[in-house]
Amino acid sequence: MKTRIDLNNQTILITGAAGFIGAALTQRILREFSGCTVVGLDNMNDYYDPALKEYRCLQNKNAEMDGKCEYNFIRGSIADKELVDELFQKYNFDVVVNLAAQAGVRYSIDHPDVYIESNIVGFYNILEACRHSYDNGNSGVQHLIYASSSSVYGGNKKVPFSTDDPVDHPVSLYAATKKSNELLAHSYAKLYNIPSTGLRFFTVYGPAGRPDMFYFSATNRLIKGQDIQIFNYGNCKRDFTYIDDIVEGILRVMQGAPEKKIGEDGLPIPPYAIYNIGGGQPENLLDYVQTLQEELVRAGVLPENYDFDAHKKLVAMQPGDVPVTYADSTGLERDYGFTPKIGIQEGLRKFAEWYKDFYML
Repeated sequence: MKTRIDLNNQTILITGAAGFIGAALTQRILREFSGCTVVGLDNMNDYYDPALKEYRCLQNKNAEMDGKCEYNFIRGSIADKELVDELFQKYNFDVVVNLAAQAGVRYSIDHPDVYIESNIVGFYNILEACRHSYDNGNSGVQHLIYASSSSVYGGNKKVPFSTDDPVDHPVSLYAATKKSNELLAHSYAKLYNIPSTGLRFFTVYGPAGRPDMFYFSATNRLIKGQDIQIFNYGNCKRDFTYIDDIVEGILRVMQGAPEKKIGEDGLPIPPYAIYNIGGGQPENLLDYVQTLQEELVRAGVLPENYDFDAHKKLVAMQPGDVPVTYADSTGLERDYGFTPKIGIQEGLRKFAEWYKDFYML
């Protein structure tokens, strides 16, 4: 059972609001609901080009002008405990969506400190603020939603990946921090009765995405005439999930919190859940690259006579990577009536058209 939450007239915190998923979610809420106060928090770091984050911030403000909600953006880090506590005290959030995190499997190999700061310390600060939102008899946070990742499945051989599968052997620090988020959220749900839902995202892509993701970085390299590397000699499969499907899934989950219950021992039964959000149709990486090439030509990003074969290099698997990601999203379908459906041709077409408009016009 889920406790229904009407997002209209609610006060909502979205961390990572200038990020790929955070901005897209912010825009949907601002345009589709009324009477909300949405607070966006983002540290605007330079992990990738901050100009893209500034662009998303502008899109967020445009969405506010189109809709019937108030939007307040704060530049700051969830690792800043004083700032997080101040925001919770000022706004008394009803719903919290924690999407702020240091992303990227390969980056975590050489830059572990930023992952501990954001993904561990920062998430702890969010949990503590949610805990104290109930102080002095306040109604507090009705639902905490936070980003996990398909990376937690590590080298699991059983597919599709189910939330019932053990995830005790991460193969990257990034994955370990995301698994830690799930463990921390469970303990806080149990101890303080905080309704919490973790979402394991599967390879999110689309317009205004992250430039470090393969489809985006490959496009940047191809237009410069540079080679692209296809790992594991092309023997990889990914459950690519288009951004609109991810946002639809988050919105549905936001509106249904795990139900609070008291067990026979008189203590809370943790109001806690985990869901996969993935298309459930893993694509071979070489097929994905072929579709990307076709859509880049169609959109006019690359010329029709571009010699793709000359710029593709098949290379070995990278540390921290896994050969297959494949989501079992039956839990999301069962509890929220939603399964991602947008295929890679439609998704990459929208990306290629956006890329042409953003970088080339």
